[in-house]
Amino acid sequence: MQFVDVKTDIAFKKVFGSEQHKDILIGFLNAILDLQGDRSIREVTLKNPWQAPDIAILKETILDIKAVDNRGVSFIVEMQVERKHSFQKRAQYYTDKAYTGQITKGEDYPKLGQVIFIGILDFNCFEGEGYLTRHLILNQATHKQELKDLEFNFIELPKFDKTEEQVTGIVEKWVYFIKNAGSLTMIPKSAELIPELNNAYNQAAIFSWTSEELEIYEYWQMEETSNRYKLQEEYEKGIEKGIEKGIEKGIEKGIEKGIEKGKLAVALEMLKDGEPDEKIARYTGLPLADVVALPRPVI
Repeated sequence: MQFVDVKTDIAFKKVFGSEQHKDILIGFLNAILDLQGDRSIREVTLKNPWQAPDIAILKETILDIKAVDNRGVSFIVEMQVERKHSFQKRAQYYTDKAYTGQITKGEDYPKLGQVIFIGILDFNCFEGEGYLTRHLILNQATHKQELKDLEFNFIELPKFDKTEEQVTGIVEKWVYFIKNAGSLTMIPKSAELIPELNNAYNQAAIFSWTSEELEIYEYWQMEETSNRYKLQEEYEKGIEKGIEKGIEKGIEKGIEKGIEKGKLAVALEMLKDGEPDEKIARYTGLPLADVVALPRPVI
């Protein structure tokens, strides 16, 4: 059995954003957000369900997942492979926009429902070793969460390095699936006991994809690989430029120090000859205060 790489935006959207398999998204959200019992999500409405995009307009397609559950809570789930400039600000902007977009001017604020952002990142973004972090608005003095409508969760895949044998708990099993599905040849035994996760593996299996979807998937993979190479080249060029600038600055500083040493040497010689401080300052260009502070020759 062969699986697609779920980290690819297209694959992630098809697996988690399918109208026919909403149980996958529900199971994932309940696990990552630790929603149990009465707090668990029972139903979601997908605001932008999976639909195979035309390759010609694929670059402009936004491949996140937006859903609202049975309690009126909105979710934005995004797979981010490449580190983009100001990613944290972008995540906050999208979340704020989803929050304010729930009502129009003149409508009641109580209609605003909670918005939860979940970013799955194929790069490190925050300090610390934890691969799953939750960001809330807290009262600085009491540490109470009194402003509850906006919440941000991030999964940093590079920080998750457990093998199949080491994985324990439902959260780790979901993260292991997202990070490693593309390199597996069979569904892990532990996943078979979790219906939603088992279904996710089946939806990621190549045999469940149409020829059109596979063509789009392969095209998107090439685009992402190309973009990564471009980013790497830009990074390396940036380092080279930084080194060049550093060398230039170093040379400039070296020259400046050399000139200063030359001036001091001349000033000391003039002092030995008994020249007045004002004349030394005028001839060398050194500040008069610096000349006065020079050690006097012993006569």
